[in-house]
Amino acid sequence: MNLAAGTNESLAHTSNVLIYSAMAVYMLAFFASIAEWIFGSRSRVGRTAAAVTEESVAAAPAVTVRKAGSTAVLDRPKVVTRSAAGTRDVPDGPGAAGGSEKGDVYGRIAVSFISLAFAVHVGGVLTRALSVQRAPWGNMYEFSITFSAVAVAVFLGLLIAKTNVRWLGLPLVTTVLLDLGLATTVLYTSSDQLVPALHSYWLWIHVSTAIFCGAAFYVAAVATALYLFRDSYENKLATGGTPGRFAQSVLSRLPAASTLDKFSYRVNAAIFPLWTFTIIAGAIWAGDAWGRYWGWDPKETWSFITWVAYACYLHARATAGWKGRKAAYLALIAFACWLFNYYGVNIFVTGKHSYAGV
Repeated sequence: MNLAAGTNESLAHTSNVLIYSAMAVYMLAFFASIAEWIFGSRSRVGRTAAAVTEESVAAAPAVTVRKAGSTAVLDRPKVVTRSAAGTRDVPDGPGAAGGSEKGDVYGRIAVSFISLAFAVHVGGVLTRALSVQRAPWGNMYEFSITFSAVAVAVFLGLLIAKTNVRWLGLPLVTTVLLDLGLATTVLYTSSDQLVPALHSYWLWIHVSTAIFCGAAFYVAAVATALYLFRDSYENKLATGGTPGRFAQSVLSRLPAASTLDKFSYRVNAAIFPLWTFTIIAGAIWAGDAWGRYWGWDPKETWSFITWVAYACYLHARATAGWKGRKAAYLALIAFACWLFNYYGVNIFVTGKHSYAGV
């Protein structure tokens, strides 16, 4: 690769090697995550599936009628309780490992590989920054490798905080591999200096917060998508249906639909103010760089559309009573807006942000 003048070629090459090495370790984590799901105890999964209906029925007390000094006990009605999120109050599944020792061992191996890959991944991002002495998110390639690293950091941070998110491991490493694969093939840009407009401390503030928001929105979007599948699974059980083999082996192990729904809502609600700050910081930077705070540039427009979409989602949940599936669809639409702002605007639309390149 021909590197432009003003870059440290040795560090730039080291960065490339570390990114490819991280991909190799993420691949090992991918296979370990699959093994965690495969070797999880199927008997435990079956018991959890049965518990969905048992818990719903147990929530209703027996009805008794006293007459002439005796007690007649009627059949207990099959009442299905619902949580505040609009989903059935059922226990969480046993997780990817299915509650088995063998599955748990593979799950721990997967987390270990993810942690190792993350360390190598961060090394690749840092050496990329050191190769040109600037923030490592001046183009789409750098944004992508940093975004996936932050997404993994969010996952590991939740694990350290004792949050039950190991179910996120397989979707996460799959997405990271796709993101890094796209970055190293289609989006790759040689390490180079930035155009004058990007030489600002706002590059560190504005873009770093955008990356963190995107990583958190991604985690919430995965939980939202899984919520829709899990909710359908619980509905089928509650109506006496028989879920397919996929649902029995995978969906039954996930947290309850209400748990996934609350998790995604809390993440989106916590990150939304930071996304608001990101847009404000971008406007301030635009005022310094271009002499105007807002000009409806495609990137600015889609950032605002994303903000409106998440605002509608949060407002609908808080005031309009849009719980459960309707709110989930709104959340996924909002994340789709963020993705288009991330990829679509930079690749397919020309604007003032086009100098960042792909």
